[in-house]
Amino acid sequence: MHTPLPPGLYIVATPIGNLSDLSPRAAATLAAADVIAVEDSRVTAKLLGHIGVRKPMLAYHDHNADRVRPELLARMRDGAVALVSDAGTPLISDPGYKLVRDAREAGIPVTTIPGPSAAVAALTLAGLPTDRFLFAGFLPAKGGARATAIAELAPIRATLVLYESGPRLAAALEALHQGLGDRPAAVVREISKKFEETATGSLAKLAARYAEAPPKGEIVIVVGPPGEAAAAGEADIDAALREAMTRLSPSRAAAEVAEALNVPKRQAYERALKLK
Repeated sequence: MHTPLPPGLYIVATPIGNLSDLSPRAAATLAAADVIAVEDSRVTAKLLGHIGVRKPMLAYHDHNADRVRPELLARMRDGAVALVSDAGTPLISDPGYKLVRDAREAGIPVTTIPGPSAAVAALTLAGLPTDRFLFAGFLPAKGGARATAIAELAPIRATLVLYESGPRLAAALEALHQGLGDRPAAVVREISKKFEETATGSLAKLAARYAEAPPKGEIVIVVGPPGEAAAAGEADIDAALREAMTRLSPSRAAAEVAEALNVPKRQAYERALKLK
């Protein structure tokens, strides 16, 4: 017999791989909830089967959130609604924050049951600075939009954490290399599963590695922060470009300066064109 939960919304983190990573508190919350809001009922059914629980499930995802949210809020007034994602902590790279926002505005209690998160787990494996990091979710799929997004990330003085899919991994790594310079990075996949893998190296080397063998599974990219040279102002870059362009074409000068100062090639080339 499970202790009843007070009415409200319960944010429950679920395993990202190994089902044994579900915390006892999370298991007890799922067992006592009146209904569970899920991304995919088939995925959550496997988790519930692992802990020997059967509960009503209600699909809540990108495509139906606006329609289903009022029903979930109504259920929270008299019962306990647990929110889960297919894997990891809800609200991280999914739209669950709107449900939390509306529940708080309605005066409904919100409780979190913390647990696994692929972004944080990858940080612990990457061997890169963890004192300051930015989770940037998924990069855009199209080249132009992706380059723009990376350019916005380039000056941020923090380790970057991104999610990516296997078929797009090599292209994303190469785009990061072009946009950020050849920073140290890690590709972490299948966290807590049988074939967990952490590959480390420069962005260029990782891009080449995965271009030859695109991986499968859930993937996290971790990119180190810009080095001190990359933090140099435009004046330092311009001075190096002016000298280099006395010997080389703008494109070759930009490539030389980008490598020497560890700045994005695109940034160096744009500065070279302006100086010319």
